[in-house]
Amino acid sequence: MAEALWRNAPAGPRSLQSGSRSALEGPSWRRHQRGAGQEVGARQPGAGRGGRGVWILGGLGDSGLLGSRRATRVSAETMAKEEGTSVEPRQRKKQRTSGSQETKAEKIRRTPAPERAPKYVSFQRFAKIVIGCLAAVISGMMHVFYLSAYHERKFWFSNRQELEREITFQGDSAIYYSYYKDMLKAPSFERGVYELTHNNKTISLKTINAMQQMSLYPELIASVLYQATGSNEVIEPVYFYIGIVFGLQGMYVTALFVTSWLMSGTWLAGMLTVAWFLINRVDTTRIEYSIPLRENWALPYFACQVAALTGYLKRNLNTYAERFCYLLLSTSTYTFMMVWEYSHYVLFLQAVSLLLLDIFSVEQSDKLNGKKGTFVAKVIKVFEFYLLCTLPVTLNLIVKMFVPHKENEHVLKFLEVKFGLNMTKNFTLNWLLCQESLQAPSQDFFFRLTQSSLLPFYVLVLIICLLSMTQVFFRRMSGKSKKETVTLEDGRIGERPEIIYHVIHTLLLGSLAMLMEGLKFIWTPYVCMLAAFGVCSPELWMTLLKWLRLRTVHPMLLALILSMAVPTIIGLSLWKEFFPRLITELTELQEFYDPDTVELMTWIKRQAPVAAVFAGSPQLMGVIKLCTGWTVTSLPLYSDDDLLQRNENIYQIYSKRSAEDIYKILTSYKANYLIVEDAICNELGTTRGCRVKDLLDIANGHVVFEEGDKLTYSKYGRFCHEVKINYSPYVNYFTRVYWNRSYFVYKVNTVISFQS
Repeated sequence: MAEALWRNAPAGPRSLQSGSRSALEGPSWRRHQRGAGQEVGARQPGAGRGGRGVWILGGLGDSGLLGSRRATRVSAETMAKEEGTSVEPRQRKKQRTSGSQETKAEKIRRTPAPERAPKYVSFQRFAKIVIGCLAAVISGMMHVFYLSAYHERKFWFSNRQELEREITFQGDSAIYYSYYKDMLKAPSFERGVYELTHNNKTISLKTINAMQQMSLYPELIASVLYQATGSNEVIEPVYFYIGIVFGLQGMYVTALFVTSWLMSGTWLAGMLTVAWFLINRVDTTRIEYSIPLRENWALPYFACQVAALTGYLKRNLNTYAERFCYLLLSTSTYTFMMVWEYSHYVLFLQAVSLLLLDIFSVEQSDKLNGKKGTFVAKVIKVFEFYLLCTLPVTLNLIVKMFVPHKENEHVLKFLEVKFGLNMTKNFTLNWLLCQESLQAPSQDFFFRLTQSSLLPFYVLVLIICLLSMTQVFFRRMSGKSKKETVTLEDGRIGERPEIIYHVIHTLLLGSLAMLMEGLKFIWTPYVCMLAAFGVCSPELWMTLLKWLRLRTVHPMLLALILSMAVPTIIGLSLWKEFFPRLITELTELQEFYDPDTVELMTWIKRQAPVAAVFAGSPQLMGVIKLCTGWTVTSLPLYSDDDLLQRNENIYQIYSKRSAEDIYKILTSYKANYLIVEDAICNELGTTRGCRVKDLLDIANGHVVFEEGDKLTYSKYGRFCHEVKINYSPYVNYFTRVYWNRSYFVYKVNTVISFQS
């Protein structure tokens, strides 16, 4: 039958087939030979010449040389009937389509995929990093320039004498800067360090290790840099000192920028962080009016540590980046502990946050098998580092809590009174409770954060992150495994470890800030960073849109649009409302001038003996120590029980005590001069019971408040009032030697005369 078909074929194609077969044996012919012909021949063994005929017709039929596929199929079926065999339909389908499928696969395989060149991707990533780093550095530098210009406008620093400049340092800030001056005046570095560690010229009848007790390492390093770099020929010491602190504030802002950038993936979040930080600077920093404070030296290093920890906790981090983050983390943590005596409390909260992160991140299967993943091992490594740094301090604190210790007694009593566990009439404890930094935040604080739109967006971001973390937690509790790589389409912001850590840490800091307003200077910058990250993060918006299940718009597209549109709108509104205020602050001339204090310091330097000892309020004693260098009886330091007791005793000059009692107190500290401040003696405080004289009367039992009635039990008048009248017995113990509108200076008589 096959031969008959061959003989009955048309002449044209037959002649082409018989005469030009060698010419057709190209790639197409061999492909048909491998495909359709071999397949049919294999499926019909023993077909003989018929099998060969089917192979020829099938191959040429696909090539379009011997006729259509229909003719081939009919010939094959006819041949199969004659040979007594049957052809399955699936075999015929494969015979018909195998060649075309292989041709399509070959075309798809040979077609190149539209991928970006590796060089283009690397350049794009490099350009993004460079632009972000430049934006971070420029933001920090602009913050430094703003602080410098604002400080100059407020205090007129360049137009004042050295004494007038030093008076701008008030309270404990004056103490820190005074030791910086002492180091510059020391004949050698070794002698300067020895005088700091064995200091007996600051407080009368007391030798202290000022280096350790006051954490004077910043002043030590600043003095060494000033002399080693030869800056004494270029810049004045006070400008060098202030410049270092302002430079650290620039580093502070840059670190916040980088942290928000690492969390969100866009440096737009860093710019929004800086904007919120600058607008809310009243609640983010105290650099404007207390430059030498320890927190102004320490918090920039803490911000660098948080940035390094954020990068270290990120997944898919290469080895070199991980080592760099760990090195920066270790260095910044050590420096942070060295420059601030209260740093271990902050690090303890951070260690608790890492511990909770470790508990939250371990899967249920890992707990059952006792295995730790790579990420958990990283967290444990960081946690062990924190334990190494904070364990001695923490154990010391725990031991002091259970074992009575004199140096820690006032801290425990303060906490008891603060949380309402005890009542006391002690002057020191009540005075500390009346300090603004240790009270609960006022409503103005929340109003300012709301006015700048910071607080609403922070609450929104915090709620979304907490709900996502809760969702992830319950998913794992139900037995579902955690994804190794979380993509944008997943919408699971709560699975990222750095986000979990920051949410836990900000909740702990925020809880303490609600109890003590002084902690807002640690918490509010965190709020700026977290809120800016949230509104600029497509992943956070994707998490929210996943819950809403929108049908009209694709969630990923809408998340990308919101992550760009929302921060842009916020930035424009902040620019319109607050930028004119910032410009006004820089152009408006302010004046800080205290002529009475200048006159007092001038009189002390000219008239008082070098060995004289002055007594007065701790804040004023700090200024006297800085401006004159004379010895004082007390200092505004609240970490030493002996100094706290001295402060309470010296404050008795504003109580209702006799002249003889005050004289005995002053002579016990070898005081030669007494300074009475009219602002304290005639204080008109708005908070009832928080004036110094009220606290003294309560502690001494001279005044008792009962249902609004004030009962007086002292037979003496208030000393600060009575001593001004110059009558006996006050004139027998004290002689007025100087006075102005704010201060009255009395010499403590060494020989008492009882003549009327």
